[in-house]
Amino acid sequence: MTATLFKEGHQVHLLKGGVEFFPALVRAIDASIHEVRLETYIFNFDDAGELVCAALERAGLRDVRVYLVMDGIGTPGVPDPWIQRFARADVRWHRFSPLGRWGLLMPVGWRRLHRKLCVVDAQVAFCGGINILDDYVDPSYGALESPRFDFAVSVEGPLVGDVHRAMVQFWDRLQITRQLESMQFQGARQTWKDSRLSTHLVSPTGAASAGRSGIRAMLVLRDNLRNRNRIERAYRKAIADARQEVLIASAYFLPGAKLRRALIHAARRGVSVRLLLQGRYEYFMQYHGARPVFGVLLAAGVEIHEYSAGFLHAKVAVVDGRWATVGSSNLDPLSLLLAREANVVVNDVPFARELRACLVGAMETHGVQLDAQAYAQRPWRQRLLDRIAFGIMRLLLFLAGRRY
Repeated sequence: MTATLFKEGHQVHLLKGGVEFFPALVRAIDASIHEVRLETYIFNFDDAGELVCAALERAGLRDVRVYLVMDGIGTPGVPDPWIQRFARADVRWHRFSPLGRWGLLMPVGWRRLHRKLCVVDAQVAFCGGINILDDYVDPSYGALESPRFDFAVSVEGPLVGDVHRAMVQFWDRLQITRQLESMQFQGARQTWKDSRLSTHLVSPTGAASAGRSGIRAMLVLRDNLRNRNRIERAYRKAIADARQEVLIASAYFLPGAKLRRALIHAARRGVSVRLLLQGRYEYFMQYHGARPVFGVLLAAGVEIHEYSAGFLHAKVAVVDGRWATVGSSNLDPLSLLLAREANVVVNDVPFARELRACLVGAMETHGVQLDAQAYAQRPWRQRLLDRIAFGIMRLLLFLAGRRY
């Protein structure tokens, strides 16, 4: 991945948690004139989600074209009242790959829609790790005492067109699949023709506003077709080029061999490498499966800080105070090998400085730094659970046809 993929002329704003993200999202939807497209893994229809639903409904009622895609696992269903309200407002929605009879026993079911994207009138785009879910609510644990630690960005400028094209193509492919499953071959053929035509049309893009124009940024996608490892390659390239500092926050962290080597090599050549990872036990596989790789990282001089204030959900990084990324991709096999993900990469000192301050503040205030010696002497029972989880994850990836 080279610098030529960056586009200039953007306005990029960092949104810290749902407290900043949801008001900005609702304002953009309420200002829409032509079209709103939204993709998310989890859509919770209560609290903040109800506010977003109402904004989508209002847009549809004033004849704005509204397209909503939710993941079939992250969003188990749409409440009946909202099905009716969406229908009256002509809000078009789709649940991506709901689990069938065999559930997750079929590896194809592990390929999820995990990206969180929104584009409004092809003028402003949102990207990040924040689901349509209140900061103080967790689907598994209920009400939370502390807000979820997460980020998103709002972007105006040329890359909005990239977001728009990606979302249009994904929606069209979903419709073609649905039509083929229903044996509507003529409709599928027409949708395919329209989709091919739309890829040649130039989407309108919002110009950067005066005051913070000229920011260089790019959209980096991951899917199971043409973009299988673009996000990981972007991380590896930035880490390989690092000369001073690498800061990474990742909710779920189990990097592959190449990414681990990049972190180790950076630390050994004197780069300060600090990781902010999930400190609370959330899921057995994600918690224990990641720990077998901690030892080699700690031995190389990588600092690992575990976030203790609440649930860490961020997927962000800052390198050398200039390169920064905010998105949906964790540094684990599910994100890097199986899921649809989207990150925005920004090359801008003020933006990177703002994100860096958030990460350093979280490490210093709410982080618990792991000690290499104490980690090596952790109880045998915990080491056994770590190895079991790691082995199961490797087996599942093998069954899915992936090497990691």
